[in-house]
Amino acid sequence: QVQLVESGGGLVQAGGSLRLSCAASGRTASSYAMGWFRQAPGKEREFVAWISRSGYLTHYPDSVKGRFTISRDNAKSTVYLQMNSLKPEDTAIYYCAATPRTILVVRRSEYDYWGQGTQVTVSS
Repeated sequence: QVQLVESGGGLVQAGGSLRLSCAASGRTASSYAMGWFRQAPGKEREFVAWISRSGYLTHYPDSVKGRFTISRDNAKSTVYLQMNSLKPEDTAIYYCAATPRTILVVRRSEYDYWGQGTQVTVSS
Protein backbone atom coordinates (compact mmCIF):
# COMPACT_ATOMS: atom_id res chain seq x y z
CA GLN A 1 0.00 0.00 0.00
CA VAL A 2 1.13 3.52 -0.80
CA GLN A 3 -0.54 6.65 0.51
CA LEU A 4 -0.17 9.83 -1.52
CA VAL A 5 -0.88 13.38 -0.37
CA GLU A 6 -0.69 16.34 -2.75
CA SER A 7 -0.12 19.94 -1.74
CA GLY A 8 0.84 23.25 -3.28
CA GLY A 9 -2.24 24.08 -5.31
CA GLY A 10 -3.83 27.49 -5.30
CA LEU A 11 -4.88 30.52 -7.30
CA VAL A 12 -2.38 32.11 -9.67
CA GLN A 13 -2.54 34.59 -12.53
CA ALA A 14 -1.86 33.54 -16.09
CA GLY A 15 1.86 33.44 -16.73
CA GLY A 16 2.60 32.59 -13.13
CA SER A 17 4.10 29.50 -11.53
CA LEU A 18 3.21 26.91 -8.94
CA ARG A 19 5.00 23.89 -7.56
CA LEU A 20 2.97 20.91 -6.52
CA SER A 21 4.27 18.30 -4.12
CA CYS A 22 3.21 14.70 -3.60
CA ALA A 23 4.34 13.03 -0.41
CA ALA A 24 4.32 9.25 -0.41
CA SER A 25 4.19 6.97 2.59
CA GLY A 26 3.81 3.28 3.14
CA ARG A 27 5.62 0.85 0.92
CA THR A 28 8.92 2.19 -0.42
CA ALA A 29 7.98 5.04 -2.73
CA SER A 30 11.08 4.57 -4.86
CA SER A 31 9.65 1.22 -5.97
CA TYR A 32 7.07 3.08 -8.04
CA ALA A 33 7.15 5.24 -11.10
CA MET A 34 5.00 8.29 -10.57
CA GLY A 35 2.61 10.31 -12.63
CA TRP A 36 0.63 13.51 -12.45
CA PHE A 37 -2.86 13.80 -13.90
CA ARG A 38 -5.42 16.57 -13.94
CA GLN A 39 -9.16 16.82 -14.27
CA ALA A 40 -11.04 19.95 -15.25
CA PRO A 41 -14.78 20.29 -14.62
CA GLY A 42 -16.77 18.24 -17.10
CA LYS A 43 -13.66 16.67 -18.62
CA GLU A 44 -11.86 13.36 -18.43
CA ARG A 45 -8.85 13.00 -16.17
CA GLU A 46 -5.80 13.49 -18.38
CA PHE A 47 -2.12 12.59 -18.15
CA VAL A 48 0.26 15.45 -17.37
CA ALA A 49 3.65 13.98 -16.51
CA TRP A 50 5.52 10.75 -15.73
CA ILE A 51 8.80 10.06 -14.00
CA SER A 52 10.67 6.79 -13.72
CA ARG A 53 11.57 5.20 -10.41
CA SER A 54 15.12 6.52 -10.57
CA GLY A 55 14.02 9.96 -11.75
CA TYR A 56 16.25 9.83 -14.81
CA LEU A 57 13.41 9.49 -17.32
CA THR A 58 10.44 11.81 -17.74
CA HIS A 59 7.63 12.24 -20.24
CA TYR A 60 5.03 14.91 -20.95
CA PRO A 61 2.18 15.46 -23.37
CA ASP A 62 2.57 18.30 -25.86
CA SER A 63 0.08 20.43 -23.94
CA VAL A 64 2.52 20.97 -21.05
CA LYS A 65 5.91 20.14 -22.56
CA GLY A 66 8.37 22.95 -21.97
CA ARG A 67 6.23 24.47 -19.22
CA PHE A 68 5.92 21.67 -16.64
CA THR A 69 8.73 19.72 -15.02
CA ILE A 70 8.33 16.59 -12.93
CA SER A 71 11.03 15.59 -10.47
CA ARG A 72 11.42 13.40 -7.44
CA ASP A 73 13.46 13.13 -4.26
CA ASN A 74 13.43 9.50 -3.24
CA ALA A 75 15.17 10.26 0.04
CA LYS A 76 12.14 12.37 0.95
CA SER A 77 9.62 10.10 -0.82
CA THR A 78 8.30 13.17 -2.60
CA VAL A 79 7.48 13.94 -6.21
CA TYR A 80 7.17 17.48 -7.53
CA LEU A 81 5.48 19.16 -10.44
CA GLN A 82 6.89 22.57 -11.29
CA MET A 83 4.40 24.46 -13.44
CA ASN A 84 5.51 27.61 -15.26
CA SER A 85 3.83 29.91 -17.76
CA LEU A 86 0.46 28.78 -16.49
CA LYS A 87 -2.60 29.28 -18.66
CA PRO A 88 -6.30 29.43 -17.73
CA GLU A 89 -6.76 26.07 -19.47
CA ASP A 90 -4.42 24.53 -16.88
CA THR A 91 -7.14 25.04 -14.28
CA ALA A 92 -8.02 21.65 -12.83
CA ILE A 93 -7.67 19.36 -9.87
CA TYR A 94 -4.21 17.81 -10.02
CA TYR A 95 -3.62 14.26 -8.84
CA CYS A 96 -0.43 12.32 -8.31
CA ALA A 97 -0.43 8.58 -8.83
CA ALA A 98 1.91 5.63 -8.40
CA THR A 99 2.44 2.70 -10.73
CA PRO A 100 4.57 -0.43 -10.25
CA ARG A 101 5.08 -0.68 -14.02
CA THR A 102 8.65 0.04 -15.07
CA ILE A 103 7.84 1.33 -18.55
CA LEU A 104 6.21 4.62 -19.46
CA VAL A 105 2.46 4.48 -18.87
CA VAL A 106 -0.01 7.29 -19.50
CA ARG A 107 -3.37 5.59 -18.94
CA ARG A 108 -5.13 6.02 -15.62
CA SER A 109 -5.84 2.30 -15.40
CA GLU A 110 -2.11 1.58 -15.17
CA TYR A 111 -1.78 3.44 -11.88
CA ASP A 112 -2.59 1.62 -8.66
CA TYR A 113 -2.53 4.41 -6.07
CA TRP A 114 -3.92 7.93 -6.15
CA GLY A 115 -3.84 11.01 -3.99
CA GLN A 116 -6.89 13.09 -3.11
CA GLY A 117 -5.97 15.93 -5.48
CA THR A 118 -5.12 19.59 -5.15
CA GLN A 119 -6.93 22.43 -6.89
CA VAL A 120 -5.06 24.69 -9.30
CA THR A 121 -6.88 27.75 -10.61
CA VAL A 122 -5.31 30.05 -13.18
CA SER A 123 -7.02 33.41 -13.70
CA SER A 124 -6.81 35.33 -16.94
